[in-house]
Amino acid sequence: MHSYAPAPTDEDLRALIDDHVGLEGPLLPILHAVQKAFGHIPGAAIPLIADALNITRAELHGVISFYHDFREAPAGRHVVKICRAEACQAMGGDVLAEETLKKLGLDWHGTTVNGAVTVEPVYCLGLCACGPAAMVDDRVVGRVDGARMDALLKEAGA
Repeated sequence: MHSYAPAPTDEDLRALIDDHVGLEGPLLPILHAVQKAFGHIPGAAIPLIADALNITRAELHGVISFYHDFREAPAGRHVVKICRAEACQAMGGDVLAEETLKKLGLDWHGTTVNGAVTVEPVYCLGLCACGPAAMVDDRVVGRVDGARMDALLKEAGA
C-alpha cells in the first residue's frame, strides 16, 4: 500500500533537488527522489528541476513521459501492473488486460474512482513460463485469468 506526503512546498522540492544535483547525471536520481517522496512528479517540481539542471521543461517532460515508472499524478493506494510482453500476450494477456480495463472503466495509468487501484502496463515481469503475469504493488502473480484478476482487484479494494 502506498502512502505519500502531502503536496510539496518549493522548499521541499529544492531540498530534494539540492541533495542530488551534484551527482553525475542527476536527472533520474532527482526524479526518483521526488516520486518516492510524493508518489508522483508534481507539476510544481518541473520548473524547479528544469532550472536547476539548465534544461527546458519540454526536455524534462520528454524524460518523464519516456520512463513508464514516472507518473505525473498520484497513483491509487495499490498499483496493478499487467504484463504486456509477447509471452504473456500469447497466453491471453491481451484479453486479460482489455477485460480488466473495461471492467474498471479505465485506460492505462487510470485510477479507480475510489482511489484504490491504478492499472499500468509493464513489459515483462520475468514469469514468461507462467503467463499471463501481473503485479500487485510488489507481489508478482503468475497464471492470472479473469477470476484470479477479479480476486486481486477485490483484495486491492477496486
